[in-house]
Amino acid sequence: MKKYYIVDRAILPDVLDKVIEARALVQSGEVKQISDAVKKVGISRGTYYKYKDYVFLPSNDLNARKAVLSLMLHHKSGMLSEVLHAMSEVKANILTINQNIPIHDIASIVISFDMSEMTVDMDELMVNLGAIEGVSSLHLVAIE
Repeated sequence: MKKYYIVDRAILPDVLDKVIEARALVQSGEVKQISDAVKKVGISRGTYYKYKDYVFLPSNDLNARKAVLSLMLHHKSGMLSEVLHAMSEVKANILTINQNIPIHDIASIVISFDMSEMTVDMDELMVNLGAIEGVSSLHLVAIE
């Protein structure tokens, strides 16, 4: 089980700030490629890829917290419905769902949701979703 912490950046290595800065450069369109972004901020591509999925800035608007999950679900009737029901039970407000066709009986799903009204924390939601039979992979892509 993954755990998440809020940590003062003063105790963290400067490279984490640079990873966030590089990601922002690409997302804003200021640079087109990761290689350009990492050169601009002064880190290696390896450093960027090592930390890119693990460091995020908190949102300034604490009332509108959003998250994105990626799941791999076994292709059986009702799987997506079961995941959505589990999220609904804890008041996760689904914003978007992207589902790909199943390949080898596994479907890739990406769900974005508003977590500002959730009755559990992200760790507990991840445990609940991971416990659903048929969820073969679960990854927190982003949180704001």
